[in-house]
Amino acid sequence: MRIRKLDADTRKNILEDLLKRSPNQYREYEERVQAILARVREEKDQALFDYTFQFDHAKVDASSIRVTEEEIEEAYRAADPELIRVIKKALENIRSYHEKQLQRSWFDSQPDGTILGQKVTSLQRVGVYVPGGKAVYPSSVLMNIVPAKVAGVDEIVMVTPPGKDGKITPNTLVAAKEAGADVIYKVGGAQAIGALAYGTESIPKVDKIVGPGNIYVALAKKAVYGHVSIDAIAGPSEILVIADETANPRYVAADLLSQAEHDELASAILVTTSMELAEKVSEEIDGFLKELSRAEIIKKSLDHYGYILVAETMEEAIETANEIASEHLEIQTKDPYDVMTRIRNAGAIFIGEYSSEPLGDYFAGPNHVLPTNGTAKFFSPLSVDDFIKKSSIIAYSREALEAIHTDIEAFAKAEQLTAHANSIHVRFEE
Repeated sequence: MRIRKLDADTRKNILEDLLKRSPNQYREYEERVQAILARVREEKDQALFDYTFQFDHAKVDASSIRVTEEEIEEAYRAADPELIRVIKKALENIRSYHEKQLQRSWFDSQPDGTILGQKVTSLQRVGVYVPGGKAVYPSSVLMNIVPAKVAGVDEIVMVTPPGKDGKITPNTLVAAKEAGADVIYKVGGAQAIGALAYGTESIPKVDKIVGPGNIYVALAKKAVYGHVSIDAIAGPSEILVIADETANPRYVAADLLSQAEHDELASAILVTTSMELAEKVSEEIDGFLKELSRAEIIKKSLDHYGYILVAETMEEAIETANEIASEHLEIQTKDPYDVMTRIRNAGAIFIGEYSSEPLGDYFAGPNHVLPTNGTAKFFSPLSVDDFIKKSSIIAYSREALEAIHTDIEAFAKAEQLTAHANSIHVRFEE
């Protein structure tokens, strides 16, 4: 893995390199996505059936597009009982963590008859996209459905691409059932996003779409935003590790590779103040690559978006981490909590050598749906907040309004909005 001395030019070049992975850079796919969405909007179910046969080589129709209870029961029989046990245990942790995020409506009343407040309401219907393709991610099922369930969403609609046999993998179905999906449909890709956004004969229109997917899914979510809400436009996975001379090079190397194996566009970066650690981590990576099953994918990922950066000071390392704003940030230093207090931009922060990134992916409880491509500067992890909306509450008595009505009228007249002023004035006419 390449080692670079960290300086202003290196940091600038890496940032530009990483941003090339953003879905916003793949404009050549946009026309195809728009065509798929337009056809789904026009032809509804028929478009879904045709695209599912074209892209997933599976035949579905109105009688088979929805997963049945019998199929879910079959999935439980086919799934590994040990995995089911682990899914249930992870689900408890995820639910417990997200329950702490719950917000309540609040009201504040004053003696003069003023009542102000905020009404918190869960969304009515949410669509959850679950990827298929290269890998199966029951963990992603849990992370997207559980916070919606905790928020009190009335109906959770899940979509996921079927295999050639027209079936969904057992692990995905078990995770969906355990998490609380109300209905599951066998459709994926941009066409599934279109179905959730516009509605078809089989699939109801939703209020919001969440969940990761490939470039077609990402661009489709971007295109339907406004018809529905979305969580974010997910980019490729990424990890950044801040480490000093006290870090274990074998742990650091293993953690970097845990993200590099996702796909060829994944990013894995170590920023360290120790050249000795940098060299040892590089050696450990070479050793692991001889053993790991996805070594070819990892090599391509590291060749394009993998870096070991050697900084002069910890302050420089932290500044670089804040500028990159990584999806996952591990801190393996002598005083990791001190470093943590100086981190401004990160999707999830893992503190100490036993807080490896996969702990967050599967089990700890915090959500693993995180902002990527530097968007941690202004986006947060998926949470209960994504599945609620808020309404302002305003109630004034005559006494309360009378005390301030001339102020409001003056403000309105200053903006030349005389009807605004009149709406207040008529209530105090002689």
